[in-house]
Amino acid sequence: MGKISFVNSNNPGITMSAFINFPAGFSEGGKYPAVVVSHPGGGVKEQTAGTYARKLAEAGFVTIAYDASYQGESGGEPHQLENPYIRTEDVSAVIDYLTTLPYIDQDRLGAMGICAGAGYTANAAIQDRRIKAIGTVSAVNIGSMFRNGWENNVRDIDALPYIEAGSNARTADAASAQKGQMPLAPLKEEDAPNEELRQAWEYYHTARAECPTAPGFATLRSLNQIITYDAYHMAEVYLTQPLQVVAGSKAGSKWMSDDLISRAATKDKKLHIVEGANHMELYDGEKYVDEAVSVLAPFFDRTLRGSSASKVAAE
Repeated sequence: MGKISFVNSNNPGITMSAFINFPAGFSEGGKYPAVVVSHPGGGVKEQTAGTYARKLAEAGFVTIAYDASYQGESGGEPHQLENPYIRTEDVSAVIDYLTTLPYIDQDRLGAMGICAGAGYTANAAIQDRRIKAIGTVSAVNIGSMFRNGWENNVRDIDALPYIEAGSNARTADAASAQKGQMPLAPLKEEDAPNEELRQAWEYYHTARAECPTAPGFATLRSLNQIITYDAYHMAEVYLTQPLQVVAGSKAGSKWMSDDLISRAATKDKKLHIVEGANHMELYDGEKYVDEAVSVLAPFFDRTLRGSSASKVAAE
């Protein structure tokens, strides 16, 4: 594993920070399939994205876990901006970088993500045909989640005040160096409405997985882009690549994995349910992560390295 940085091809003013992982026996003279791993909203490369990237590297892939633009150790101001359109483009920007590496096989590129990173990965694959295979863990369509709630029990129109709040935040930001903020996970334990989201607080704000570059909040202005975003837009037509979805049986977010499976045009799609796991336990619960990887690794092996890879890529 090595820490790297590179210029974001979508915005040359931003330098991306990432970890790149190599399989055993790696040689720069070889040609390897690669998998881009995108972190959750509010997360960074040192957390669950880094975990999955390391484990997939052990399975034989070059992998890269990166900090999104405006987040972590990557550049961009205002920091902590969570703009879904930029985060989607970040996936393609990382692929742009990978295509410049002589040891990466440009015809065997995959992508996966966790939570909102999974939604961004799906959206990137809809528009970027270089992505030949897609994996998701605890998938979240961040627009749907903010509009409809963690358990899909809120009407779209009831999110209109959030668009108003984002609009007002932009006005306030224009007049002040201090940018408005909103939590992406509970900032205090007592703010969590249920055990699953209490674990989200625990993950980001205790020794369980806290990281100084992941404060757990986003700019309030981000609401303007989040509320109207659909990570699965046009999936019914253009998401034709192989798709492996992993979700916990106890995850309040499972409906967003079901939605992705339902909407994806590809016929090569599977949903794997990890029994007993909730949304957060698939971030770092050892047995649950190992089960997810035991599904994702052979999926990427088949679609990026197997004898059917060329045929699948062409469909």
